[in-house]
Amino acid sequence: MKKGLFITFEGTDGCGKSTQSILLLKHLSSQGFKVVHTREPGGTSLAEFLRGVLLHGPDNIAPLTELLLYSAARAQHTIEKIKPAVAEGKIVICERFTDATVAYQGYGRNLNLEVIRRLNAIATEGFKPDITVVLDLPVSLGLKRMSKREKDRLERENRRFHERVRKGYLRIARAEPKRVKVLGAAGSIKEVHSAILKVIKNVCKI
Repeated sequence: MKKGLFITFEGTDGCGKSTQSILLLKHLSSQGFKVVHTREPGGTSLAEFLRGVLLHGPDNIAPLTELLLYSAARAQHTIEKIKPAVAEGKIVICERFTDATVAYQGYGRNLNLEVIRRLNAIATEGFKPDITVVLDLPVSLGLKRMSKREKDRLERENRRFHERVRKGYLRIARAEPKRVKVLGAAGSIKEVHSAILKVIKNVCKI
């Protein structure tokens, strides 16, 4: 494959992004593709440091501060890791990217969506995913799945916050149907994985 691909996974907390992104990594690697798996916030040493602040820092981080920290982490991640890997012809699979900021800080925190879009464009230098898979499930189920693990700062937000985030993701998908594909995530791991493979093969032709 001469041209690399950038695939992102999105969705509310508890939807199974990590599980499904790793399964896709294993599948594509077994087919002979060079694949890079990464996440946001994170992916580089600086961005991972900021991840610690964002997810495990004080609860009183102001929404605007939170937004700017995510943007800073994304800029480093995109420049240092994502764009070079795609330029080398690799497939990059990333858990969360710009859509997460629109959903969480835009719809969840009620920050200005146009400001967020501008910051996303600046942080990524206009770089966008080739395909985004949104794993969708009822918020009640996502919260139930997370009940047995230690929650981070965002996961501890109330149900209304998570409902707004889900609504945001669905609005993003309606606005960009060619790039963003919504898949139900309430089924078994195997069922969801099969649905993801079908979407990736149809859209990315791999």
